[in-house]
Amino acid sequence: MSSAAPLELAGHTPLMQQYLGIKAEFPDTLVLFRMGDFYELFYDDAERAARLLDITLTTRGESAGQPIPMAGVPHHALDGYLARLVRQGESAAICEQIGEPTPGKGLVERRVVRIVTPGTLTEDALLESRREALLAAHASVGGQAALAWLDLASGRFRVRGIPDEADLEAQLGRLQPAELLVVDGLELPGLPTSRQRSRAAWKFNPRSAAKLLCEQFGTADLGGFGIEDLPAAITAAGVLVDYVQETQRTALPHLRGLHLELANTFVHIDANTRRNLEIDRSLDGSDDASLVGILDSSVTAMGGRLLRRWLGDPLRDRTTIEQRHDAVGELHAADGCAPLRQVLAGIADIERILSRVALRSARPRDLAALRQALEASPRLQRLIDDSGHAALRSAVGSLSGFPDLLALLQEALVQEPPALVRDGGVIARGYDEELDRLRDLSDNAAAFLTEYEQRQREETGIANLKVGYNRVHGYYIEVSKTQQQHVPNDYTRKQTLKAAERYITEELKQFEDQVLSSRERALTREKHCYEGLLDRLQSNLDGLQKLAASLARLDVLAAFAERAAALNLCRPEMSSESGLTITAGRHPVVEQLQSDPFTPNDLQLGPDRRMLIVTGPNMGGKSTYMRQTALIVLLAHAGSWVPADAARIGPIDRIFTRIGAGDELARGRSTFMVEMSETANILHNATRDSLVLMDEIGRGTSTYDGLALAWACAAYLARSVQSYTLFATHYFELTRMADDEPGVANVHLDAVEHRDRIVFMHAVQDGPASQSYGLQVAALAGIPRRVIEQARKHLDRLERQQRPDSPQLGLFDPAQSEPRIHEVPDTELDDIPADRINRRLEAVDPDSLTPREALDLVYELKRELDAGSD
Repeated sequence: MSSAAPLELAGHTPLMQQYLGIKAEFPDTLVLFRMGDFYELFYDDAERAARLLDITLTTRGESAGQPIPMAGVPHHALDGYLARLVRQGESAAICEQIGEPTPGKGLVERRVVRIVTPGTLTEDALLESRREALLAAHASVGGQAALAWLDLASGRFRVRGIPDEADLEAQLGRLQPAELLVVDGLELPGLPTSRQRSRAAWKFNPRSAAKLLCEQFGTADLGGFGIEDLPAAITAAGVLVDYVQETQRTALPHLRGLHLELANTFVHIDANTRRNLEIDRSLDGSDDASLVGILDSSVTAMGGRLLRRWLGDPLRDRTTIEQRHDAVGELHAADGCAPLRQVLAGIADIERILSRVALRSARPRDLAALRQALEASPRLQRLIDDSGHAALRSAVGSLSGFPDLLALLQEALVQEPPALVRDGGVIARGYDEELDRLRDLSDNAAAFLTEYEQRQREETGIANLKVGYNRVHGYYIEVSKTQQQHVPNDYTRKQTLKAAERYITEELKQFEDQVLSSRERALTREKHCYEGLLDRLQSNLDGLQKLAASLARLDVLAAFAERAAALNLCRPEMSSESGLTITAGRHPVVEQLQSDPFTPNDLQLGPDRRMLIVTGPNMGGKSTYMRQTALIVLLAHAGSWVPADAARIGPIDRIFTRIGAGDELARGRSTFMVEMSETANILHNATRDSLVLMDEIGRGTSTYDGLALAWACAAYLARSVQSYTLFATHYFELTRMADDEPGVANVHLDAVEHRDRIVFMHAVQDGPASQSYGLQVAALAGIPRRVIEQARKHLDRLERQQRPDSPQLGLFDPAQSEPRIHEVPDTELDDIPADRINRRLEAVDPDSLTPREALDLVYELKRELDAGSD
């Protein structure tokens, strides 16, 4: 049966009618239907879940004359199965029993209490501890576009304007949202379609979005958030809040405001550059071989997420940057990070705990972890105050504790609470008088019965009177039939046995009522006390969230200080003057992962030296040199110290890379098309304050076309853009630009040959490379010796074309607006008499011919020769 098909409910059992009515509200979402100790899925959902989760698909009875496909998971293992669904991009509606089953009262009520989606996760079991799971929404209104995003697990809510498609792709590459909400019918580039969720067009209404946001934030208007004149931003944020309210089905008190992010806040890094620089993931998908993998020595999960954000969003505000550098310096100079890190290591992820408090899904151990953090934060504040680290204190903010909340949690919670409130034993004795009384009834029942039995014997004079209990009749007083004459009038007969009678008294009945319900009533009372704790914590959410943010900042700065010492990093100088000077710079990832000592290199760029043409053999270190320059700039702007002996960094607004490429067959783009698209993005958007890394432009097409494109791109960057550029190439003709273009210089990475083998020196030196060592590198790669020998012979023939007596149809001239023709290979001229060529060239200017025209002329001469024509 298809759950999406029209259903005649009358023929179904009452339980299936209830299920199908709920399923009709969520046709595209898996419905996990609570039945006792299991969450069950039926029909199409069962078949789908069996495939996704590798669980057993079975049938259970019939409904409407058909077997019911069914699959289920135990309630206590739900989080694990949800995590597997979410990793596959699935969503699930959690349908709970509301109330307890009661015999004779029909079906228990059920309703969906939450929809779990990849972008709305808050449980630790479903989340990566050091990565955010973001929910984003895109909106376009009146020619404006905006992107809003939310980390529901922390309450961070942001929005920014999107000027064009390139910026949209850059932001999606930066944020990598788990879910992106788009208007129905729209599919955006830059994110897999499996992560995009369509929403009805009527939800993208600026007026209703503004009203929803004001209701959420408790404000009369949106003027305080700076978006009152940005309808696209309002719409995107409103669509996002609407979706969260729809899926969470509860209040969202931790969403207290919205931050408008301005484009000039961060150093712009597009998605391709992030990938090439391997900021948080290497090109082969490894986390360890990335910049984050090397720099992240934070000791808390929330610190790890913040460090990832700082490295992914390097700042342009030099005041904040230098404040971070100062704080790292204070900790580094006094080796003061160790005591702080020791205390921080015991602090749990209270940022996410507070979101669960807000959503009222926090568990007892969450509150115990929060209590521990509140105990630790004053100790951290004292360590900072006693050290006299003014910059650290300013960068971190207040870590002052919450003594009232701490006292409350210390009084209310047992030292080691159970996992769930329903297990009981969460609230400490002495916190609530009524709870203590109910617990005493249950815990002290045996003592009461012993005392009651002794009292009844004394009052009645019946020495063998007994007080007992069984599950059928409850509590009773048993008197042998020989003692019937001594039974008091207030005894009520309850059961007659062969040799005894059993009675009940009003006092014993009241005790029975109290004892039999005391555990349930104690659990109810305990839940009431627990809800009261959540209420108190919710009223302090804003301050607690600020404390969590301060703890995370302290953790990141202490991690930066630890890395500065461990990796021999230096403090960079952030200058207001143009230029980029690095002394003995190193690649932080390569240095740590390779076994051989790393060769450091200098770099000098400034007003009179804005482009370096980088040549040298493959595997010689050109890409490493270029990437390390970008990573040093990025680290400095993130607030970290850098891998160098010294670094002076002027204003940088953007970092671009064009390194490597692959097909994008799904979008119909070849390798060369991808290369040209990325190059076009750089040429259109780079500025004088941008750092540009260009590697092997033009290699995806023919030699002549590639050389022409590489030369033209380099010339445009040098003349028109004047960005700080590292331009790596194997076209040695480009090295002549340094003779004709102001601000262009040559550097190369050297190598030496020894007994037909190559040794890479990895040292950057001034001037162009003398050769590319391509055959030697090929030999290292394992190309068969016979192939290498054949290649060497062919290379010798090609190199003979460079001799002065070789026939030439033109020379490359970098002073022209575009390159003129290159040499026609000797192999094409071997069969043509020289006088025939010379006569034909008398009629043309050989230097004016394009490569294609030159080859056409040669082929025309060949055809004439073959035909016997003069």
